Formats: sequence, structure tokens, C-alpha cells
Amino acid sequence: MITFEQIRKDPQIRTYIQKEDETLIALGYTEHSFAHVCLVADKARDILLTLGYSPREAELARIAGYLHDIGNVINRIDHAQSGAVMAFRLLDKMGAEAEEIATIISAIGNHDESTAFPVNPVAAALILADKTDVRRSRVRNRDFSTFDIHDRVNYAVTEASATISEDRQRFILTITIDTSISAVMDYFEIFLDRMILCRKAADKLGLRFQLVINGQVLL
Repeated sequence: MITFEQIRKDPQIRTYIQKEDETLIALGYTEHSFAHVCLVADKARDILLTLGYSPREAELARIAGYLHDIGNVINRIDHAQSGAVMAFRLLDKMGAEAEEIATIISAIGNHDESTAFPVNPVAAALILADKTDVRRSRVRNRDFSTFDIHDRVNYAVTEASATISEDRQRFILTITIDTSISAVMDYFEIFLDRMILCRKAADKLGLRFQLVINGQVLL
């Protein structure tokens, strides 16, 4: 049975993550390297554990979270699908079971908002973990005068947390935005599709998605 530690320590996989992030640096995207994929992996696992899913399902979500962006090494366009195919080959070669490979690659193949859908609990947890990773440290451009809207919105986020309510009824994304850097409306302009997807993912897990920005409940 394949484990997250095997995935994390595999030198080929580490190379693909490093190289996919280099591709996104060249394209001017925010950080998608080890900080992002490790955060997503751990958050996806924690979401399922908190909701009472089995440790094994949580482990599969953690693996999917770690591998979810490797397709960017090929191209940003359709990176979810190319990443799923890459993950299939890597996991199959490592001796993973077909049923577990299917769960992981379906989650990876369904995580990008242009084509995504929470087809199973692992996919839903991956979507929520990935799409709520909004933070200043993801912005690599240090020239504020050249910020595009994505840089500006991410840089304006001074605090962010994604939690499940104590009654396990709501998934709450709480964000503090410095409005002297970016208007709250700018967040919706670039992230509305992601928030709609998060709502679908939360529904899949029996939760209601709630967005709180600067103390105001917006969704």
C-alpha cells in the first residue's frame, strides 16, 4: 500500500514539482512549489479526518494534494488532466492499487476550476484545500508597480484561514484584505469561479461553504 512518505521522498516526483513551479515562474504565476503542495496535502487530509472519513481516505487526499499541480510542467492549460496522467504512471510504477490510483487521479483531474467537479470526497477535499490557499507569501513579484490583479489580490491578503465549524456544518474561509492594496471586489473578479467550486465541494462533504472577508459574511 502506497504511503504519503513514499511519495514525498521520491526524487522523480520532487523534480517534477520543482520543474512545474519553474514553468509557472516563467509564466508569471504565484508560487506553486513545495510550500503550496505541502499545505494543500495536509489541509486535504485534515478536512477528511475532521469529518470522520477513514485514515486511508485522508492519506489518499494527502497524496492527491501533493501531486495535484505536476501537470504544470507540461503546460498550464489542462494541467489537471495532464497531471492526472502523470500521476497514474508514477503511482502505477510504484505498485499502487488500481482502486486507489483511480481515486487519486480523478481528484487531480477534477481540481482546476475550468473543468473541475467534486466527483468524490478526496476530490472535494483537494478542491477546498487548493482553492483556499490565498496568501501574500505566494506572490513572487517584488515590483509592486508591475503587479497584475492576481499579484495584487494575493499580496493584499494579510490573514487567511480555512476551518470547519465545531458543529461540522460549515467550511469557513476567513480572509483579511488590506483594501489600500486591493478592493474586495477584485477578489471576486478573479476568484468567483473558485468560490462557486468551493461551494460545490463543501456540498459534496455535507458542509455549507462560507466566505468571510474583513469580518463580513459574503457567501
